[in-house]
Amino acid sequence: MDFVYLAFLLIPAIVFAENQCRSFPCQNRGVCMREGDSYTCDCTRTGYYGQNCETPEFWTKVKAAIKPSAETIDYLRNNLKWFWYGINNSPLRKVVMRAFYKAVTSKVDSPPLYHTGHDYTTWDTYSDWSYYTRALPPVPADCPTPMGTKGRKELPSPEYLAQTFLARRRFIPDMRRRTSVLLGFMAQHFTHQFFKTDYKKGPGRTWSNHAVDMSHVYGETTERQHQLRTFQDGKLKHQWVDGEVYPPSLQDAPVHMTYPPNVPEEKRFAIGHEFFGMLPGLFVWATVWLREHNRVCDVMKELHPDWDDERLFQTARLILIGEKIKIVVDEYIQHLAGSNVQLFWDPELLFEERFQYQNRIVVEFNHPYHWHPLMPDQFHINGTTYDMEDFLYNNDLIFKHGFNVTVDAMSRQIAGQFGPKNIGAVNLKVAVETIKRGRELRMQPLNEYRKRFVTPPYKTFQELTGDEEIAAQLEEAYGDIDAVEPYVGWLIEKPVPGNVLSRMFLQMASPFSFGGVLANPICSPGWWKPSTFGGEVGFNLVKTTTLKDLFCRNMNEPCGLVSFAVPENVEPTGLHEDVEPTGSPKGEGGFCDKDGC
Repeated sequence: MDFVYLAFLLIPAIVFAENQCRSFPCQNRGVCMREGDSYTCDCTRTGYYGQNCETPEFWTKVKAAIKPSAETIDYLRNNLKWFWYGINNSPLRKVVMRAFYKAVTSKVDSPPLYHTGHDYTTWDTYSDWSYYTRALPPVPADCPTPMGTKGRKELPSPEYLAQTFLARRRFIPDMRRRTSVLLGFMAQHFTHQFFKTDYKKGPGRTWSNHAVDMSHVYGETTERQHQLRTFQDGKLKHQWVDGEVYPPSLQDAPVHMTYPPNVPEEKRFAIGHEFFGMLPGLFVWATVWLREHNRVCDVMKELHPDWDDERLFQTARLILIGEKIKIVVDEYIQHLAGSNVQLFWDPELLFEERFQYQNRIVVEFNHPYHWHPLMPDQFHINGTTYDMEDFLYNNDLIFKHGFNVTVDAMSRQIAGQFGPKNIGAVNLKVAVETIKRGRELRMQPLNEYRKRFVTPPYKTFQELTGDEEIAAQLEEAYGDIDAVEPYVGWLIEKPVPGNVLSRMFLQMASPFSFGGVLANPICSPGWWKPSTFGGEVGFNLVKTTTLKDLFCRNMNEPCGLVSFAVPENVEPTGLHEDVEPTGSPKGEGGFCDKDGC
């Protein structure tokens, strides 16, 4: 009887000693700390105070009062061309860009607070680079629903979500920005030098160096790099085909590559990244950077005839890293942003600021960077149409049509529009796997990420989607707007006027993108000088290279069209009113590798 009586007394404690942090009560980047059956919010240096960090301090109120709304900022950036033309061509340009750098990089925690190994701050968060870091800790494991305290007790199946909200009914081209297929392959080629998930250990683990290091050209390890080098004049191995340079065969550079058994040995190429032989678009980017490296080695050897092979190689690599960052900021991100504000890369703008020159890849940067909607179902080259299954592992078509013609064709074909119901059949399986990984990582709901990146949370499904039918289906699937998973929300969010991507992706990706490239060692005061790049000639290459420069100086004449957007005066190839999805999945990840597109 005494035992029963004691148990009766303890029932209230057992019932009510629940984790109060699982409802995400702390606002404005406050950190929730559980204290028995209660909690406290650590509001230190958030600019807010109160039980839930909900009350703004004086200067926070002032900043909020003068800060324009997101809609106002969109309008200002996408209009008033005469105003921005004046800014872009005046000394105020650097003032605006410095303010932008500071604002966007301030949203990134450096050093990071969390990583995928723990749900709280640890020393491993800083020191163990085999983990991705994360912007928000995971949903507590003891929550009553998968997304915390809101929504269904069981989430819809990833297959249902992919088929209902993401699967392509017909190809929807990106007519807003006329994004070219060349940019789509650039996105995949660029990001896979640092998005390298170690799936043997789990979706939260990585084998990346967490940097723009051109490892997708040179190889991740010293052993792979050595297999790809000639050890003569700093150059990389290559082969000549019809008077042009291409990556070497696997026989000449025996590195590990991922090819299906049906690809003949003589058609297997050795490239820095093991997956980059799978698609002609990736093969094009691998080829142009190989040519550029060897060309830069020739330039450096002429300037420094006393330099040995090692110094020529290492200096050329630093120059290529700089050229890559220059193109990414000035043209790639510029196109994605769709703004009249002319972005440009100038590391010196941060030399007087407190800034850490190190970077860690955040899992919330990797997770949404699966831009499957951009990939079309067919590719059009010089009057010939290739379905996806004919495009996969078929680098022969580059040799058939020629490198110049292939690049020109990718610049004339409009990529898919980012958004709902536009992922082709080949990539849909990758989208399903991405949803599963998000759940394994217990990623917080979309609205929590909106709050983390200082964006008002959505109140209704209609506000999120802008589409009544999708909103109704989404409500049926999740039950509560605060339970929508981030990946699904990122893809179906209504578009931002003038932009390629959704608002939430821009809000999150911009800090990680700019923070990553600006934290590169070559951007630091000690490195950013001519001697790092072999003198003024190499430094000038870093500071002036454009997308068109990169290709045209590494191609036979005539160069043709090289562009991240199909110009308004150019008739796009392959557009007709109703393009049905074609092709079929091939391999575990479709034509994408394990980290997707």
